Amino acid sequence: MNDAMNVLIVEDEILLAMDIEAIVEDSGHSVLSEAAGLKDVEDLPDDIDPQLAFVDIHLTNGSNGLDVAKVIQKRWPDALIIFVTANVAKIPEDFSGAHGVIAKPFSHAGIKHALRYLANGVFDPPPSSPMPACLIPSPHLEQRWAIA
Repeated sequence: MNDAMNVLIVEDEILLAMDIEAIVEDSGHSVLSEAAGLKDVEDLPDDIDPQLAFVDIHLTNGSNGLDVAKVIQKRWPDALIIFVTANVAKIPEDFSGAHGVIAKPFSHAGIKHALRYLANGVFDPPPSSPMPACLIPSPHLEQRWAIA
């Protein structure tokens, strides 16, 4: 795959993180790192450059994905941030600057379609493929790619 993204996974449930990692790699992308909470993300080296971050809302040590999204935006401003959570109602209207959400439980096919769509948008914006049903875009994604 020419359009392989570098992906950061922020998920505190190890089996779920491994599942997402397998889907990402099976889809031809690379997982740069996995993190279980805010401190793990803050401790990541500066030289990684994720194009996509899948971020859960409830994380270890009382940290949360909304704070993680702010750190990612500051350190890697071009990264797309997609929340992957069962707590969609906890996401504020402005998505804390994130680009969308995929609700848990998710399907493997749904994540694969989302990866294809997002990679298409990263490498050749706006995406020409249809938006997957599992992805709820935020206004930030709509602004970034001027999608209707």
